[in-house]
Order: sequence, then C-alpha cells, then structure tokens
Amino acid sequence: MDELRSDYRILFYNVENLFDTKDDSLKNDAEFLPQGKKFWTWKKYQDKCSKIAKVIMAVGGWELPEIIGLCEIENKRTLNGILYATPLKKARYKIIHKESPDHRGIDVALLYQEDRFFPLDTLFLKLTYDGSDHSTTREILYVKGATHTDDTLHLFVNHWPSRWGGQLESEYKRLAAANLLRRKVDSIFNQCSKAKIIIMGDFNDYPNNKSLSKTLKASVPNKEFKDNDLYNLASFLEKNNSIASHKYQGVWGMLDQFIVSGALMNANGILQVQPKNMHLFAPDYLLETDNSYKGRRPFRTYIGYKYHGGFSDHLPIYLDLWRALDDEK
Repeated sequence: MDELRSDYRILFYNVENLFDTKDDSLKNDAEFLPQGKKFWTWKKYQDKCSKIAKVIMAVGGWELPEIIGLCEIENKRTLNGILYATPLKKARYKIIHKESPDHRGIDVALLYQEDRFFPLDTLFLKLTYDGSDHSTTREILYVKGATHTDDTLHLFVNHWPSRWGGQLESEYKRLAAANLLRRKVDSIFNQCSKAKIIIMGDFNDYPNNKSLSKTLKASVPNKEFKDNDLYNLASFLEKNNSIASHKYQGVWGMLDQFIVSGALMNANGILQVQPKNMHLFAPDYLLETDNSYKGRRPFRTYIGYKYHGGFSDHLPIYLDLWRALDDEK
C-alpha cells in the first residue's frame, strides 16, 4: 500500500461466494449450508466476514475507501455481516443492493460513505440472452451520484457471466452483457459528453477479449483521451505487473478491471484519474505458495469442496482519484 492516500479511493472485490448459513428456497445455495457439501458453518461465515473487513480497512490506508463495489455476495444479510459484525461497525457505510435473478443467488452491491458520496439515481440493468425476457444472472448495477467535491460520477458494478463450459461457448453471454452496458453508457454520453464514468467489476474476460475491446469499446489508455470514449486501466496495469487479479491453471489474468471515461482523465471537474492510478492490492496475507504450478496464488476460501480458510480466489483492485491540482502525484 502506498503511503500517500488519494483524495478519493474506490475498491472493487470479488469476495468468492460469501453466503450466509440460512437456506433460501428460491436459490441454489444448498452447498453453502451447515449440512451442505461444503459444511458452511456460522463460524466459517463470521471468519470470512472478518477477513473481508480486514481487506477493506487495509485498502483504505489511513481512511476507508469512499466507495466499494462487491460481487459474489448472497444477500443484504451478508453485507450486514461485513459492516456490523466486524470492526467496520464504526464506519458509516450505506448499502445499495437488491436480490438478483441469479440462479445461485450471488449478487453485486455498492457500499458508500454517506458523507462522501450522495446517490442521485440507481438502476439495476437486467441481463437476458437470445431475446428472452427471463434472466438467470446478476444484473449490472448503475449508480449516479455526487461526491463531496461536487463531482458527479456514473458508477457501474459488474459481474459478467462465467466461462463455465468454455470461453468460446459462453462468450455470447458476456457479449450480451457488454451490449447492455454499452447502451447505457451511450445514453449517458448522449446527455453529457463529458460524463465521468467509472465501470468496475469481474468481467470474466480479459481486457483484449472481444466483449471489452470491441463491443464495450474500452481502449488501451494512450497519451490523449477523448471525453466520451472509454479506457481500460486494467490493460495498463497488466503490462506493468508480474501478477494479476486471478490465477487459472498457473496463469495470472486481469479479470477484475476499472474502465473510465476520458473526461475523468481530462480533469473535467475536481477529481481526475490517470492510467497509473489503478492498483492491485496484493499483500502477503492474501497470497500463498502455488504448489500446483509455480510462484504464488490467491489465498482462497475453498479449493474444490475442501475448506482452505483464506480470503478469496480473486485479489482486490482499487482506483485512486486525485484533485486536479494534484495531477502531478
């Protein structure tokens, strides 16, 4: 963690299956019950909530992150477990969440400090495939809000469909997600070409995959930025790091990303970002020796059905926003 804390910090974290221990008859959560295949107990649940809270506090530096995007949380009860049954109970976070149609019951959510962010509009974008009106996956969360610096931010929290069954076989689902997100982004730009947009999430695709580079049109950051274009900061981070946010069969990959509009990099307002301002949070306690391949890997909660006692199979990412006068930092 850098010693110099930015003016505004946004965290995104895929927390790897944060389920409570209660049965939800409308969701496929049976394996995460005390009598389920993973023997998910109250003690394990409490420990995981404490671990997530530890990460949030550590990422904040000398102040907690102003905004937190989360995915793979089961419901609002688990969010309360993070916020009110851990040392974070003294923090002043508010929750934006709703139950999604995801068949496993995992959702996305946004937490925010009520004196640093003021929501103006919230929308859950329903993702469907092949013309169907029925959805079986989590929505994309959109929140428009004002910061304490009077900047207006358009925030999106994503957890796109997985690669289960194969990357190519499942690609149409992520292309649908990218189309849905792009349509909303275009509607925002049509109203304001200098809109400050921040897209965060686990996209289950890499920055150079078609869904992100072609359909969403998120470009590699360069030296000049167009206000109403999108730029994938993860592609910059990927080139300058030996590890990434996720490791699969011994290969690190940047599934977790921040994508921003050029207006945020052109100092249109008080807060701004530069490509170097996206960071991977990878302290030693979030990693372990990779005995199957080489190097290290995320210290996760489960390996298959075996309880491993770690944090998550993803590493957190965070984005620093600086006041325009501090752009030299």
